[in-house]
Parts: sequence; C-alpha cells; structure tokens
Amino acid sequence: MTDIDIDIDTERIRQDFTILESGIIYMDTAATSLTPEPVLDAVLDYYRRYNANVGRGVHRLTRIATAEYEEARNKVAKFIGARAHEIVFTRNTTEGINMVASGLSMHKGDKVVISLLEHHSNLLPWLRAKRKFGMDIDIEVVKPANGDRKSCELDISDFEAAIDADTRIVAVSHVSNALGSILPIRAISKLCHANDALLLVDGAQSVPHLPVDVKELGCDFMAFSGHKMLAPTGIGALYIREELMPEIEPLNVGGGGVETASFVDYKLKGANEGFESGTPDISGAIGLGAAVDYLNAIGMENVKRKEEKLTKELIEGLQEIPGVELYGYDYDASSNKRIGTVSFNIDGKNPDDVALMLDNKAGIIVRSGHHCCMPLMNYLGIEGTVRASLYLYNTESEVNRLLELVRTIAASGR
Repeated sequence: MTDIDIDIDTERIRQDFTILESGIIYMDTAATSLTPEPVLDAVLDYYRRYNANVGRGVHRLTRIATAEYEEARNKVAKFIGARAHEIVFTRNTTEGINMVASGLSMHKGDKVVISLLEHHSNLLPWLRAKRKFGMDIDIEVVKPANGDRKSCELDISDFEAAIDADTRIVAVSHVSNALGSILPIRAISKLCHANDALLLVDGAQSVPHLPVDVKELGCDFMAFSGHKMLAPTGIGALYIREELMPEIEPLNVGGGGVETASFVDYKLKGANEGFESGTPDISGAIGLGAAVDYLNAIGMENVKRKEEKLTKELIEGLQEIPGVELYGYDYDASSNKRIGTVSFNIDGKNPDDVALMLDNKAGIIVRSGHHCCMPLMNYLGIEGTVRASLYLYNTESEVNRLLELVRTIAASGR
C-alpha cells in the first residue's frame, strides 16, 4: 500500500528528525515526541549567540535573551488562544497541575471532581491537597455508568451526576494518555459554569495533536508539556485565566518573581511574573516557541486529519487480529472521540514482552505498562497495555509493519 495522501509532506518532515535515520519506527510520542532540527537549532542558537539570564540586567545579551524568551511566551499563548500574560512557563504538565492544586484555596465541604482516566499527575496533587486541607475536602471520581468496560467511555451524563454546588474544581484530561480517548471538555465546562466551579484541563495529550483554544473550551486552567509537542524536555506551560491569577498562591517564591522584598515582608509581581521565580529554562522556552512555529507551519488541522487516517488503519487492523484486545473507543470518523494513541494486549503475552519483541524484531518503539494510570488499569482488570502512539512523522507503511509483527506475535501462541 502507498502512504496516505494528505496535506503533509511526511517524507520531507521526516528529514528533520535525525533519529529516524537509524531505521527505528517511533510510536511512543504519548510519552515523548521526537525533536526536529529547527527546534534543536533554536535551542543551540541561544547558547551560541546570546546565552544570558532573562530580566536580570541591561546589557545586550540579556536584552536579546529576554526578548526571545517573551516572544516564545507570545507564540505559546497564541497557539492555545490565550494572552501572553496568562501563560506561566513550567517544567511540565505535572508542575502546572501542582501549581493549581497547591495554590488554590479550598474550604470545608469543597469537592474536587476528577475522572477515571486521569494520569497520576492529575490525581496525586489533589490527594495531597486533601491532606493539606483535611479530610473535609472530597474527591469524586467520575466513572462510566453505562457501556462496555473496556471502552471506558465517559458521557456528559456521568459528569452531570458529579458536578454540583459543592464542586470547587473539576480537573480532567482533555485526552487520556493511556487510551487516546477525547473527553467532552466544552460540555463539562458548561456544567462547571452552571455550578460556579472551576475547570482545570490536562492538555498534555491534546495540545500536541488537536487545534486547542482555551477560550472556546471555557477552561480556567490548562497545563501541558513541551516534550510531547516537539520541544525539549523540562519545559511546559500553565494557562491561568487572568482573573484567577490573584487567587493562586505560587508554588515557589524568590528571585525575579518579587516586586519588593525586605526582612519583614515581600510583594510578588503581578500576572505570570509572580509565578516564575528563579532562573527559568530559557533555552527550553525558546525551543517550545520554535516547536510551535514548526506545528503552525504544518497546521494543526492537518496534524489532526493525518492522525485520524493513521489511527483508522491501526485500529481496524488490530481488530482483525485474533487474540488482540483493544481498550478505549473504537475508531469512528464522525465521533471525534480519539487521537492516535492506541492501547492493546495480546492474549497470553505480557505487555513488556510484546514491546521488547516489537523493538528487537523491527525497531518498533512502543510503550508498555500502566502508563501512570494505575487506577484505570485496576478498573480494566489488567496490569498494563501495549501502547502505540502516532504523530506527524509516522507513515502508513509503519502502521502496516506494526500490524504485521503483532499478527505474527499473536499467532505464536502463549
């Protein structure tokens, strides 16, 4: 079969990812995406030409570094439909969620609503908040009331039963990192607004793969990571709706985040500046800005449509293989309920063994295990899955190669 004809020059794009020259088939983007040469160039350009701290002086290098750093913020903000001063640079999604969970005041009787599909990073911070504020804070987990257990499909009616006047905040993934399922964020947002509840969205798996607009979604907070969207590791962003910034206590204080300081008291800077104490990951932020440029040049609608076609090939192919069990939503072109992250198991095979066989036999790189979603795996009654996650550099021939190997492994018996 020939590769899918779409508005993305995949072969041209693949030339930007030197690691692919080794012959590997990379399908572990849900854990970390590959990094293209233009992004690496932007990072190295900082170190080679204007390596200096930001906002710390008046000399030429710091002026250049500060301008590039803030331009990166502008790019990231525009990419998700936010304003620049609503973007706080973080290390990753985990840190962004912790900023909100640790900094948001809560009171006796308040409730936090999360879903069954959450990554540990959108579970543990709320459990810690419960410890901090005492046992009077409730955490309610939304689980599917109906439907096939393996699909774990969450309907808006499941959230209607959980979100009420006691709800302080709803914290949910836009897309499940384990299953690739897309949650109905807009509908959840309407429920939150009707009940005066806040909405935090874990955008780690959606921002790299879908067109995202925080204003259209109606969320109050969104956290996401650069390393899942072609940027370096160690850089991420947290969107905080402007009106809510004074309500969130920064996770860290010190350094440049302060407006005045004495031996008696201090006053933090306003907006995003008060959340970014200390020297930030300057090169990482610049790299994230370059990654945004790269994705914008391709077009997020094109990224989405390409993934949809590859996902259809992968899911339909896996469904035809005896002994393969799929988790999450089936592919449905009209439903817009998933991205190209696909979890499956082979009857009688340990997920880690399958992942190793795929690597050893064909250089196919996939993830195996519980994917930092132990409660979800317990609900499914399994210890883990094999997870193949696709992105803009994958091809139909690679999907076919994966299917060929899975078919061989499944036919080999226990």
